Amino acid sequence: MRVRPVAGLLAVLAFTALPVSPSRSQIAGGPPDVLDEIVVNGERSGPEMWHVRRGDAQLWILGSLAPLPKGITWRSRQAEQVMLSANVVLLTKPLEIGFAHAMWIFLTHHDLLTVNGGRKLKDVLPPDLYQRFATQRAKYTSDRAKWERFRPIIAAAFLEETALRQAGLSSRIDLGAAVRNLADKHDIPVDEVKIAGVRDLLDTLKTVPAATENKCLAAVLSTTETGLPRLAERASAWTRGDLDAMQHLPDSAEDIGCHAALVSDTGSADLLAQIQQAWLKAIDERMRDKQVVLAVVNIDLLLEHGGLLDTLRTRGYSIEAP
Repeated sequence: MRVRPVAGLLAVLAFTALPVSPSRSQIAGGPPDVLDEIVVNGERSGPEMWHVRRGDAQLWILGSLAPLPKGITWRSRQAEQVMLSANVVLLTKPLEIGFAHAMWIFLTHHDLLTVNGGRKLKDVLPPDLYQRFATQRAKYTSDRAKWERFRPIIAAAFLEETALRQAGLSSRIDLGAAVRNLADKHDIPVDEVKIAGVRDLLDTLKTVPAATENKCLAAVLSTTETGLPRLAERASAWTRGDLDAMQHLPDSAEDIGCHAALVSDTGSADLLAQIQQAWLKAIDERMRDKQVVLAVVNIDLLLEHGGLLDTLRTRGYSIEAP
């Protein structure tokens, strides 16, 4: 079973992308890191692409991953070769929130981001879970009150991002931006797939039960306590193009519990289904036009049971794995 970092799940739900103060850069740590140069060699080849066919239409899928090692350089000669015959590149539409919009969200939806009633995390978490959180917070920050006002699932995302950064990993490396630069170089049009909007994300936050938040906080704590080497190995396997190693790294029991809780919640499950349906619609439309398409898709969305690759097979697409 492959590792599914909780930060990846929260990124899918865009909890870490939502502004929780007027200054987005203070929360997210600045703009995403862009892979200006993508270099393929024997040590940092990255995964090869999935080749999907139906009739004369072709789809090449590059599986993106988070987190990855900070400062990574990676160049896909395979992607450059595909660009020579591609008609279009498909990328996830970034969730861009300007300062004015960020202020509006913070002021009008403050209750979705913070613990209500003037309470703090220590007031709503089970004592043993809060003690674990406080211990890890002290390990990664010097502020004993940091994230205390935020909901557990949002505090969890901030803690994990901080721990990843200190471990030399980043969940903000933007492979899509690098591929966009490559498409511009070859004059290939880029179509953006809108997988979710701010309203979708806010609606999802409204429905996440407290028990689910606690399970996902526990999963983050298992990562920061003992799971960072596992994530580092997964990132290393991605840079080597070793999909088999990635898929056989074990998930923690708490990580599995968080994922199960999220997909059983109606709001979260609907959003995850919406993401997959957006990709399926975009792919179907281009394949009907008999185009050659290059797409960058989150690798967990591709590989999970019942995920995008499984669904494409049920729709009659033939898929050649890397």
